[in-house]
Amino acid sequence: MKHVPIGNVTFGNDLPLVLIAGPCQLETLDHALMIAETVAGACAKAGAGFVFKASYDKANRTSLKGRRGIGIDEGLRMLDEVRSRIGCPVLTDVHDIEQARLAGAVVDIIQIPAFLSRQTDLLLAAGETRAAVNIKKGQFLAPWDMPNVAEKVASTGNERILLTERGVSFGYNTLVADMRSLPIMARTGWPVVMDATHSVQQPGGQGGSSGGQREFAPVMARAAVAIGVAGVFIETHQDPDNAPSDGPNMIHLERMPALIASLMRFDALAKLDPVMG
Repeated sequence: MKHVPIGNVTFGNDLPLVLIAGPCQLETLDHALMIAETVAGACAKAGAGFVFKASYDKANRTSLKGRRGIGIDEGLRMLDEVRSRIGCPVLTDVHDIEQARLAGAVVDIIQIPAFLSRQTDLLLAAGETRAAVNIKKGQFLAPWDMPNVAEKVASTGNERILLTERGVSFGYNTLVADMRSLPIMARTGWPVVMDATHSVQQPGGQGGSSGGQREFAPVMARAAVAIGVAGVFIETHQDPDNAPSDGPNMIHLERMPALIASLMRFDALAKLDPVMG
C-alpha cells in the first residue's frame, strides 16, 4: 500500500482522511482565502488533512456560454497565494500539455479531468512535472481500467499518484457511483479518493449547464469514508445557487465543519478494521 506525501499531508488508504475541498471555480483572492481558511480550520479541529482545490478554467462546460474562469496566469498566482497564507497544499485541473507544464511549476497536485483520463500525452506531461497527479476516473471507464491509466504517469518516474472515483455514466444526464470501485482501485496500491460532489452531478441536466443533487453529496462522502478511503473531494461555496459553475453539486460552506467532523468519526472506525487493501 503506497503513501503519497504532498506538502504537509500524506495520502494513504490506511492513513487518516485528507479532505480536498474548495470552490469549483476561482473567483477572487479574498473569496478563495475565505473558503480555504474556513475549511482548513474545520479540518484542523477534526484532525483531517486539507488540500485546497479550485479551477482557473472550466474547459469542459456544457455550453459555449458557460463561465470559463479567470485564466491560468491569474489563477496560478491566486493558488500560490492561498498556499502561502493558509499553509496547505493546492490542487487545480489542467486540460492540455502546456497547462500541465505551467501548473506543475506552481501547484502541489495536478488534476486530470475525468473526460481526459485516457489522454496519454497529457498524463505523461503531468507526470513529468513531478507534481503529484490526481487522476479522475472517466465516466466511461471501469475501475479495473485504472491501473493502465496510472501506469502512464508512473512510467515518467513519478509515483505520487491519486485515483479518484466520480461516478459512471448511466443513461442520459445521469451518473451512478459504484462503491465497489473504491476497493478495486485500491488494489493498485495507490491512494483512492471519492469525489462526493461530482458523483451527484447531472451532466447537461439543465440544458445549457449541468444539474446536480447536492443533498446526496454528504451521503456519498459518508459511504466512501465508511469503506476506508485516503481522501474525499468536496466542492463548497457560501452561496452555491449563485456560484459561477457547478452550484447544484456544491455543499454550503456553513455545513462543512459538521460534515468534516462526522466524516472523521467514520474514518476512525473504517481504519480500525480496513476492507481496502
